[in-house]
Amino acid sequence: MSSWAGRGKFKDQPTGRRYFSNSEEMAAGTSAKLRSLKRGVQEEEEGGGKFEEEKSFEEESAKKQKKQKKLAQSLMEIDNLNSLKAKNIKAKNVDEVFKDVISRPISTASIALTAMQDAMKPQKQTVLIQDENQLFENSLRTLLEELVVQAVTEEVPVMHLGRLTGPEDDGRGLVTRLLDIVLYLCERGHVEGGMVFQLLEDLTEVSTIKDCKEVFGYIEGKQETLGKPELFGRGKLVMLRTCNQLLRRLSKANDVVFCGRILMFLAHFFPLSERSAVNIKGIFNTSNETKYEKDPPADGVLLDFNFYKIFWSLQEHFCNPAYLVQYPARWQAFSTSLATVLQTFEAQPLGDEDESSSHLDEEDDATFNIKYLTSSNLLSLELKDPGFRRHILVQCLIVFDYLKTPGKTEKEGPRESLREEVKTHEEHVRKLLEITPPKGKEFIAAIEHILERERNWVWWKRDGCPPFERVVHERKTVQDSKRRTRWRLGNKELSQLWKWAESNPNALTDISRVKVPSVLEYWKPLAEDMDPAAGIEPEYHHKKNRVYCWKGLRFAARQDLEGFSRVAEQGIEGVVPLELLPAEVRAKLHGKNLERAKQKGAKKEEEGVASVVSADDSQLNGRGAMVDTAQDMEDAQTIIPDSIPPPDAVNLSTNERPDEEETGKASETASKSKMKEEFSRSDIPASSLSNDTKSESRGTVRKRAHPDL
Repeated sequence: MSSWAGRGKFKDQPTGRRYFSNSEEMAAGTSAKLRSLKRGVQEEEEGGGKFEEEKSFEEESAKKQKKQKKLAQSLMEIDNLNSLKAKNIKAKNVDEVFKDVISRPISTASIALTAMQDAMKPQKQTVLIQDENQLFENSLRTLLEELVVQAVTEEVPVMHLGRLTGPEDDGRGLVTRLLDIVLYLCERGHVEGGMVFQLLEDLTEVSTIKDCKEVFGYIEGKQETLGKPELFGRGKLVMLRTCNQLLRRLSKANDVVFCGRILMFLAHFFPLSERSAVNIKGIFNTSNETKYEKDPPADGVLLDFNFYKIFWSLQEHFCNPAYLVQYPARWQAFSTSLATVLQTFEAQPLGDEDESSSHLDEEDDATFNIKYLTSSNLLSLELKDPGFRRHILVQCLIVFDYLKTPGKTEKEGPRESLREEVKTHEEHVRKLLEITPPKGKEFIAAIEHILERERNWVWWKRDGCPPFERVVHERKTVQDSKRRTRWRLGNKELSQLWKWAESNPNALTDISRVKVPSVLEYWKPLAEDMDPAAGIEPEYHHKKNRVYCWKGLRFAARQDLEGFSRVAEQGIEGVVPLELLPAEVRAKLHGKNLERAKQKGAKKEEEGVASVVSADDSQLNGRGAMVDTAQDMEDAQTIIPDSIPPPDAVNLSTNERPDEEETGKASETASKSKMKEEFSRSDIPASSLSNDTKSESRGTVRKRAHPDL
């Protein structure tokens, strides 16, 4: 019985065999160990021979591989030499061709593609592949460096090198023509879009600050072309790096205008939602420190130096306003120092002499500095400068605006007591800015507008800088089988607005809510258009605005029916109230109506006088009739016989009798009061009418009780 013990380092070959004694060998006392050992030795000798053969074969194959590698390397070196020679030849061609092209005042569109094809001889006719793009870019960068060296040698500005004179001058130098050609090729897609940005970066790095201003002027002129999507995506990071390197080289005190030009270019070049230019965390530039004297001078006044230290110590708080909220002690120090400075400004107001001596109206860049000198000897002179005062007061408004902005959490926001102090200081600062010449009110209005816009940007950054571009969603066609959603007020927006108003009942009574104007206020623009002295052309009149006229007619129908009635005769201009129209327009438009109104008024006055005269005559006649009536009543009382039975003896029903008595009493009371009123107007005394009135009332009752009488 035998079995494979395992596998050795030679595959598919056994390492040895194991033999076991059978029952007969065990009974005889013999063993197969010696035989197995001999066989193992024989097998090892055979295996060793095979191993040596395989080892020699591997060595031969390795030698062959080394020879093949050496041969491949030598071939590659030969190819590289050939490619280097070809590249050098092409690079020489680029220099020669482009030097010749840019030396002639030829239009860029007519020569750019031809020059590229002559210099590079691309595999594709009009587009360079990757290796060709790299070679072409390196050649142009070398050519640009040579042109800058030539400009320095000739001591001329870089952008004016090789500029022609006379009638052939097109305002461009050699560098400008080279950049125009590369920009044209990048814009049309013949070369890589980021090539022109790389050349501009190299040009700004090797140019002086004075030359960089002209180079940046070229960049500003090509802003629209550089901002196209096919170029912007490939070169925006290179342009950002170029501008940042320029800002590091420039002086913040002497090159303020140039720094502002760069920042404005970046703001227009990059979209608003670009996060690379947004300070999302709101980190302050604490490295901007203002150094001032800590120890008083030997010959200085101690009182003035104390104010000097208080004044310039405000810059430490302006540098990092976040500490004013986090540490109450710093806010107290800032509030005390600020109150002292504001009181000093108020105690020393500026006049017309200080305004004329200031340099606010000068346009010379050399006189404008972003930082002021902090010498204690200059403070008294600086306080007389309106621009210096405005600089400090505007800093205060910026800090106050930051402190009033609520934080993301309640802990980050300012305290209630701090808000009240900020409000007090802010009102004081605004008053000082208004009285600071020149044009203090216009200046504070402009600053408030700027702070309002800055507040909107703060809220935008706090919301995570959402994009301003809104994606237009395609409207899905509603199938007829589906039922449309019905809203309470016709559409979704109005329904949501009404729902919000129900949850907020003060929305309709808010003071800032848009209200319906008065009739005079609404028609005032049209009345101004009707005035010939205004000189407004007819095509710009409000009567041409159909929406305005339609709203005005609805408004007049509700609140001015008299004006609304004049629409049929005089049109929309007749609805305008008369008190808004000038005298000439009023006479021309409403002359006939005014004459008619005067005639009607005169007739009414005459009728009123006639009615008064007739009323007086009737009153006199009434008094005489009343006297005659009283005398007739006395005669009637004497004529009535005593034999007439009283009303109680008359045969009447018991149900009707009380009603008749009440009727008699009521009529008697009414007759008394009427007679007293009539005779009070006349000369007859009221006392003489008492008996007559009684007799009249009795006669009336008797007549009612006895119809025969």
